[in-house]
Amino acid sequence: MPQESSPAIAALVKALEALPGYGPRSAQRAAFFLLSPKRRGELQALRQALADAETKVHRCPRCRTWCEGAVCEICADPSRDASLLCVVETVQDQMALEKSLNWPGLYFILGGRLSPMDDMGPTEIGFPELLVRIEEGLAENGLREIVVATSYTPEGDATAYYLMGAVKKRWPQLRITRLARGLPSGLEVEYTDLATIAAAIEDRRQIG
Repeated sequence: MPQESSPAIAALVKALEALPGYGPRSAQRAAFFLLSPKRRGELQALRQALADAETKVHRCPRCRTWCEGAVCEICADPSRDASLLCVVETVQDQMALEKSLNWPGLYFILGGRLSPMDDMGPTEIGFPELLVRIEEGLAENGLREIVVATSYTPEGDATAYYLMGAVKKRWPQLRITRLARGLPSGLEVEYTDLATIAAAIEDRRQIG
C-alpha cells in the first residue's frame, strides 16, 4: 500500500484504523473520501458531531448507558417497571432489547463480559456498580427480579453464572432469571446449529 502524502493524512488514517471494522485499506479509503472537496461539508459535520459527543455525552449514573441528561430517558421514565432489572453486556444489547418492545423494566449495562485473557474481571465489567444498583433498587423500588441477558458464549455463560451466584448469595429473596435460548424466528430447524437446537429442546415450554 502506498504511503499517505502527508503526516496529517497518515494520522487520520491511523485514527480511522482504530475503529471497529476498519483495516488499513478501508481506513485509507475513508480518509480520502472525507478529504474529497465534495465531502468537506461532511467532514465538518463529523468534526462537530465528535466534539458534541465528547462534551455532552456521558454514562447514565444508574444504568451506565450513554445519555446527555442527568439520567437516561429509560431510567427517568415513570412508566417503566422499576421492580425488573435486565443486565446486559453492552449498550448495543440494550438497544436490541428495546427494539423488541417486549421489556417493561429497567437496565444495567456491564460494559463487557468476564474474560481473563483480556484482563476483564468483575471490576472491569462494573460488577461493584451493579451491586450498588441492586441495593438501591431494593430500597427504592422493591426490586424483585433480575434478568441476566448476557450472550450465550463461553465468556457470556461464565459472566452469567458468576453474577447469578454472587447476587443470589447476597440477596436470596431476589428472583434471578436468564434469557431463554431457542430457535431463531424464520430459520428452519435443519439449518440451525446443534447447540441452539439442544438449548431449544431444554428450554421447551408447554403450549395451551
